[in-house]
Amino acid sequence: MNIIEKLRDIVGERASASPAERLCYSSDASQVRGTPDCVVRPLSTAEVSSVVELAAAEGVPVTARGAGTGLAGGAVPLRGGIVLDLSGMDRIVELDLSNLAVVVEPGVVQARLNERLRPRGFFFPPDPGSAAFCTIGGLIANNGSGMRSVKYGTTRNYVLDLEVVLADGSVVRTGSRTLKAAAGYDLTRLFIGSEGTLGIITQAVLRVAPLPKARRLVIAAFDSAEEAGRTVAATFAAGIVPSACEILDRTTVAVLRRCDPTLRLPDGDVLLFEVDGSEGAAAEAAAEIAALSSTTAASVAVVAGAEEMEEIWAARRLVGAAISRLDPAKSRIYVGEDVGVPIKEIPALIREVSEISDRFGIPAMKYGHIGDGNLHVALFIDVLDDGEWARLAGAADAIHRAAIRLGGTVSSEHGIGAARSEYMNEQLGSSALSVMRAIKGALDPRGIMNPGKLGLDDGPSPGGYG
Repeated sequence: MNIIEKLRDIVGERASASPAERLCYSSDASQVRGTPDCVVRPLSTAEVSSVVELAAAEGVPVTARGAGTGLAGGAVPLRGGIVLDLSGMDRIVELDLSNLAVVVEPGVVQARLNERLRPRGFFFPPDPGSAAFCTIGGLIANNGSGMRSVKYGTTRNYVLDLEVVLADGSVVRTGSRTLKAAAGYDLTRLFIGSEGTLGIITQAVLRVAPLPKARRLVIAAFDSAEEAGRTVAATFAAGIVPSACEILDRTTVAVLRRCDPTLRLPDGDVLLFEVDGSEGAAAEAAAEIAALSSTTAASVAVVAGAEEMEEIWAARRLVGAAISRLDPAKSRIYVGEDVGVPIKEIPALIREVSEISDRFGIPAMKYGHIGDGNLHVALFIDVLDDGEWARLAGAADAIHRAAIRLGGTVSSEHGIGAARSEYMNEQLGSSALSVMRAIKGALDPRGIMNPGKLGLDDGPSPGGYG
């Protein structure tokens, strides 16, 4: 009996080895490619456990996948084997709001969870640009975040407990529903951000937060992105912490205006500061930020209307997909797009990115979660020009190394996957990477869990299973 027949004994026709299905699972939103030998769509923890137990016995790689929105190749099966599509495990199991918690399966889409929570006065704060389609399992596996991590933190801050299938098929719980615990190793945090290299998340208990009663949006325009970066650093130094702090450079603003000419954004490099809380606290914080920004900004405005705020945030979420409006002959390529540095180094990072763009002749938009030091760089090229591909690779490499040199990271929220694994030793150091490899070896001795990611292991060779 070959492996596909054994898989069908577990999940029936939800296991497939057809060439068309395998091709559909050979990529995510990055440039990384790798074709699985088969695709399995489990609907329960028991099925995941049985599939992984079989894979362990056969020495077959297993790669977990959610919505396929990743930008680093984290869900791409580099060495073939089985892709576990967890999107069908999409139940919101329980709303335990008296305990500030919800229980969800990994395939739950982030926006759908918040749609369920909003009428009850709560929300799940991590707010990625892909909220309309990314899954909770993917967010946890990459420790994703988004626009409100400045005040509310990243996904890591909202996971209380995980159900995880380990590399031998056994199932463990990592935490509890208590809001705090001091009982041994923090296994929950170990699996957050591990990108499926240690185990497969099949259920999560998440902490949720009450919706704020009021919000304000401060829009400040500057003559340069560097000046905007200095204003962010000055805002934090003054003890003001917004709930969100975004930068849209002048190129990004031009792109958004082409998408929606009615969008009310000023000329220049723009900062968006959102503050929230009670009516009085939100108004006071907005006034403080506006006063501080006015000393260097070309213009400052405060928006209190919910409809206008939502229009601006909706436009912000479209930035990644809107680049073609600037130059239809060029396409955005997601490389070098997720660097982060300490807040005080933001002006230096912006300056270096601009210099790199000029040096390599690759246009760049700069936008992102500048309030937590996370800058998204949109590089775009003519994909039919081999020379531009070569310069793109050089520019992305220079951006990554600049972030590391400034004491930062090559990924703040999109993950390492395969696309950025070469930088792990430089960023973490050989000793820290050795510790990670030791943990990987202890939990996954056969190296079957998402091999080839995070710079951890070589893993099994592709193909030839059954």
